[in-house]
Amino acid sequence: MNPLDQDRLRLVRWPWILALLLLLGLGLLLARLGGWEAQAKEWLGLGVRFFHVLYAIAWIGASFYFIFLENSLERQGVREELSGNLWAIHGGGMYYLEKYKTAPKPLPKYLHWFKWDAYFTWITGFLLLVIVYYADPKTTLLSPESPLSAPMAVALGVLSLVLAWGVYVGLSRTVLLQNPGWFLLVGAVLVGLVAWGLGHVFSGRGTFIHVGAMLGTIMAGNVFFVIIPSQKALIRAAQSGQTLDPGFVSWVQLRSRHNNYLTLPVLFTMISNHFPSTYANGLGWLILLLLFGAGVAVRHFINVTEKEHHTTTQTGGAMPYLLVLAGALMLAAFYLSVPKNAPVAAQPVAFAQVQAVVYERCASCHAARPTQAGFASAPAGVLLDSPERIMQFKDQIIQVAVNTQYMPLGNITGMKPEERALLGAWYRAGAKGP
Repeated sequence: MNPLDQDRLRLVRWPWILALLLLLGLGLLLARLGGWEAQAKEWLGLGVRFFHVLYAIAWIGASFYFIFLENSLERQGVREELSGNLWAIHGGGMYYLEKYKTAPKPLPKYLHWFKWDAYFTWITGFLLLVIVYYADPKTTLLSPESPLSAPMAVALGVLSLVLAWGVYVGLSRTVLLQNPGWFLLVGAVLVGLVAWGLGHVFSGRGTFIHVGAMLGTIMAGNVFFVIIPSQKALIRAAQSGQTLDPGFVSWVQLRSRHNNYLTLPVLFTMISNHFPSTYANGLGWLILLLLFGAGVAVRHFINVTEKEHHTTTQTGGAMPYLLVLAGALMLAAFYLSVPKNAPVAAQPVAFAQVQAVVYERCASCHAARPTQAGFASAPAGVLLDSPERIMQFKDQIIQVAVNTQYMPLGNITGMKPEERALLGAWYRAGAKGP
């Protein structure tokens, strides 16, 4: 079989795809007929999120592994046609790997390709954007003060992904590509500007996830437009007896390294919506930039460690300080996330007042049977429909409703500043129950 034909997704046939689509259509029809739209949205999000995480693990794991191989190759005393080799042990077996400078002669009968994980990670990620953010922009994507309409917000979100790839391609065609330090600096400035700009119209959560999606689009674009075409060019050159320009090969490897350094920042944005203290304040863009810097520093530490085969300061002394730098950046991000000016109530607060605010502003979602449209169950399983539940989750209530003011989502229930101040005053006075 031609190696060029082996990169196709051969295990999934059209009948199976059709069967899956029919099942999905049947599920949506049942949800429509039964009035279960909210439950259907939740389960659809669950299914897509599961596959998104599954493919992301496979893609990022492959990135980590192949960069490890490249960093750890023994390059001395190898055959002329090799770049290096590596011995490894795992799972009770020993492995011996060789990397060719171009391609072996003759070509192997079968090649394992690594691309579908990247493609499906991006596809499922975009579907999640549609399900979670674009289907209800007013609740999850837009800030309460945003001047944008729902269609404009969705258009801006999609446009940001396209522009991210275009700007990255433009930068990659400049002399900056050959200077990693300047490339990193310019990229960091652009990411900060984008996060700052989106933060003026999107919610903090929507801003973070879109910055992450932009970086994920760059990574998937590198695979689709650069890495895979170059691998096909390598095979065609080998089949015709030609040799690829080593400079071209190095250029492709550099794009792969870019992907490797972006993995930890993107992973953070994937989980960031669980940590509103990072984005639910006016300095979210700076916190995001600091955490991205910490992720890049940790990734570089790992790469340098692998390249030098040990973790001592004999590598030049830079490695340990990378971890210190990452810790310092995270500490700075933590400091910026701490609320500095919490609202203050003028009078002592009784629990009955707190209960009234929570019932009116929170319990429509946080109940065993939510009455707020679009919610099939209480977010995060937190119920606030009784005095006992309010006392149980008092710390979480203060964190999201007072300190970060992230809840209610999109302020859909219209919680007022004086109500947030009331909750804060009650908590600081000891949070006494009924």
